[in-house]
Amino acid sequence: MPLDYWLPIIFAGLLVLVMIIYVILDGYDLGIGLLLPSVERADKNRMIATIGPFWDANETWLVLGIGLLLSAFPAANSLVSYELYQPLALMLGGLIIRGVAFDFRAKAPDGHKAWWDAAFFAGALMASAMQGLMLGRYLTGFANGWGAWTFAWLCAAGLCAGYALLGACWLILKTSGPLQARAYGWAGRALLATSLAAALVSIATPLASPSIAAKWFVLPHFLLLIPLPLTASLLSALLWWLLPKLAKRQALGDDRYCWTPFALCVAIVLLASWGLAYSIFPDIVIEHLSIWQAASDAEALWAILVVAIVVLPAIAAYTAFVYRIFHGKTTDELSYH
Repeated sequence: MPLDYWLPIIFAGLLVLVMIIYVILDGYDLGIGLLLPSVERADKNRMIATIGPFWDANETWLVLGIGLLLSAFPAANSLVSYELYQPLALMLGGLIIRGVAFDFRAKAPDGHKAWWDAAFFAGALMASAMQGLMLGRYLTGFANGWGAWTFAWLCAAGLCAGYALLGACWLILKTSGPLQARAYGWAGRALLATSLAAALVSIATPLASPSIAAKWFVLPHFLLLIPLPLTASLLSALLWWLLPKLAKRQALGDDRYCWTPFALCVAIVLLASWGLAYSIFPDIVIEHLSIWQAASDAEALWAILVVAIVVLPAIAAYTAFVYRIFHGKTTDELSYH
């Protein structure tokens, strides 16, 4: 194969990588926003403080993903933007509301803080639900009808539950005391909801998308894919078994393994993302465009690749640096009141 043949594959891989990083990093941000109404004022401040230092680094990956799609696959970007312009606009609106609320709640007088907390929750819910809805619409090839829309809303509910699970596990990692104890309970309930939604989506996906069904149930694809859901199920069962045990250890003052729930969540996201990418490839828009049909010409891709080789490591280094500086438990000094 000529080298130019591999360029769309390289950019498809980069796009998948960037979006996985975004889902993990901004996923727990959004999840904490979804959990915010469950606590009183002091704990709200502590929850916001756990994401404050990482806020900008996390959202950078969404911008980078959109930039890669727009520059490397302009035909796909045009089609996706046309078909999903309403949920896309609502998602961006939710992210804007969440960002404004994050900054204004720290400066607002006490009588107005509750309004900004409610706005933070509403923005997180709107962004999370619309991301899930767009995923569902994308997987059905933008099909119409009540079945396709029901599937899309099921994906929306599942992604909200998954983000809440990531957020709860992040709080287990970054907090201590009563808030951490509550986070263990949130994680257990979110895990149940996420597992149920994932099972329903897995059953509905081959019914909603004939092209994905053709991959899932045809040899040798079936043998290559089946280890992914089996491993994800085992990791989910392990997380379910560990949560109450770790909560008991934490109550006794032993917090050595607080990182384990978040690490297991990350592993589950990686497995789900790999299965999704494998099911879609070589399409970039299911049943509409392959990565080669949607890609920019070779000269443009080479130029974009040069930029990506510089930008991607720089953003990764910046993100790693922020996480290294603010590692460990969140302290009161970082509180965003």
